[in-house]
Amino acid sequence: MINKNLNRYANRLVNAFLNNKIISPLPLKYTKKISEAQKLRRLCESKIKKPISGFKAAGTGFPVLKKLKEKEPFYATVYKHNVLKNKKTVKINKFTMGIELEVCYIVKKSFFDLKHKATKKNIKKFITHIAPCIEVVGYRQKKKGIKSLGDLCSDFGANVKFVIGSKKKFRNQNVKNLKTKIFNKKIDQYINGNTNTVYINPMNSLLFVLKKLQKDKIKHNQDFYVFTGSSVGVVPILGKGIYKGFIDKIGSVSAKIS
Repeated sequence: MINKNLNRYANRLVNAFLNNKIISPLPLKYTKKISEAQKLRRLCESKIKKPISGFKAAGTGFPVLKKLKEKEPFYATVYKHNVLKNKKTVKINKFTMGIELEVCYIVKKSFFDLKHKATKKNIKKFITHIAPCIEVVGYRQKKKGIKSLGDLCSDFGANVKFVIGSKKKFRNQNVKNLKTKIFNKKIDQYINGNTNTVYINPMNSLLFVLKKLQKDKIKHNQDFYVFTGSSVGVVPILGKGIYKGFIDKIGSVSAKIS
């Protein structure tokens, strides 16, 4: 049976998510502990009837996990209306936390027919494409910063938008230890990164998400994205304009921030 208070707060957050609103912060009892935040995330996602584009991993940097005293990342559902084509515009507000540069994969829907436990070896046949992407992250609540992993998890994984860059066919490319960078030339902001900050290797992050989908008995009837986590941390958006991202051997992506 669903807790009445939890249900009420979930309805408020879902309304904010669907209508692009900002609400007052939810009580810490529902957001601080990752176990409670997961309950809220699942309840909120069960109320969304919009098409799903895929799933994101978050908290994939070991320094962040150590700082927040968590053992593993989490995943959250990503909806189609929050996934944009390359060079599209993303509107931000004062509760937008920042921008990230990630590796994403496109996975065949037939993955959900896999009878065995997902492994690094057996998931490769389901991957069709790989691409760089930009994620804009933030809350639908009047709060700033990351005090717990539950803060992110409980608020739709803190996803605002994804912008997908140039896709390449997956040919078992090695994505470990690739240099990355994101910048806004107009305001002279340049950040360098590396894919080894993404759970050591973005493939590890992909496998983490796919294993969780199996464990949670999630099914999806279309090919889907898996977003693996930031290679540059959460980069503060210091000004509006075009942010460009590059990942060695993978490609480029850009988003206009307004």
